Amino acid sequence: MATASAATLGGLTGAAQAAQPTPWAVWSQTAASPIQAMIERFNAGITIVMALVVVVVLALIIYCVVRFNAKANPVPSKTSHNTMIEVIWTLAPILILIGISVPSFSLLFAQADPARIVKDYDPEKVMTIKATGLQWYWNYEYPDNDGIAFDSTMLEDKDRTDPVNQPRLLAVDNEMIVPVGTVVRLQVIGADVIHSFAMPSFGLKLDAVPGRLNETWFLAEREGVYYGQCSELCGINHAYMPIAIRVVKPEQFKAWAAQAKDDLPGAYKTLAAALAQDKVAQASEAAVEVAAR
Repeated sequence: MATASAATLGGLTGAAQAAQPTPWAVWSQTAASPIQAMIERFNAGITIVMALVVVVVLALIIYCVVRFNAKANPVPSKTSHNTMIEVIWTLAPILILIGISVPSFSLLFAQADPARIVKDYDPEKVMTIKATGLQWYWNYEYPDNDGIAFDSTMLEDKDRTDPVNQPRLLAVDNEMIVPVGTVVRLQVIGADVIHSFAMPSFGLKLDAVPGRLNETWFLAEREGVYYGQCSELCGINHAYMPIAIRVVKPEQFKAWAAQAKDDLPGAYKTLAAALAQDKVAQASEAAVEVAAR
């Protein structure tokens, strides 16, 4: 049944809708949450600061090599110290670190409190999902939705009916389903050893420690399917413990949740049908726009 559910949804994951590692990628995955957007801005800012420091230091080195080489300066200076230079090279790093700390603390505070960056944040509308790491799969619980609970296991090669839309080592039998634009309180714990729940597109990484319930939050800004993996060495099959989160419209999530509590495979099939209808509607709209041009 689980494999059938994965096969039903697999064909609906277009390349533009999926977030996963790509060959030769040197930057982070495209942000799909406000936290990851902040992380990317912070990373870009730090990169610029680093580049400027490298350029300034390189320029000083080149100046010293040219100005004070033996040919240009046959009589070497016997200066033992320079107060102004020492003050500058002490204060400059301090000021740089202070400048870096401001956006750093802002990001840390936002990761703990969605009210800092989510417009019209309403604590009453926050949805809770509990992710439990086991060797070597994830279990998801929806305490706010009649206690829906299911396991999410990586699809083996023989079960991947659509290799293009079911990426190897990332596709799972039962995806986590969440509504777009909704703050999700994510609780993470380990059932056996330490695991780590990581979703790059959401800027999310949280350790799953046995006996300790860790908590964070995310808000998916775009529909689609997003892939992550366990990021803590947890045993022989650590590399085969992916995470797949499918983001859908709020009404589609409600329909899925209402059916999933009694019929999980049927809920995935109903969701797949709704997503297929959306795909057809989008194709029709695109055709009309092209014809209008």
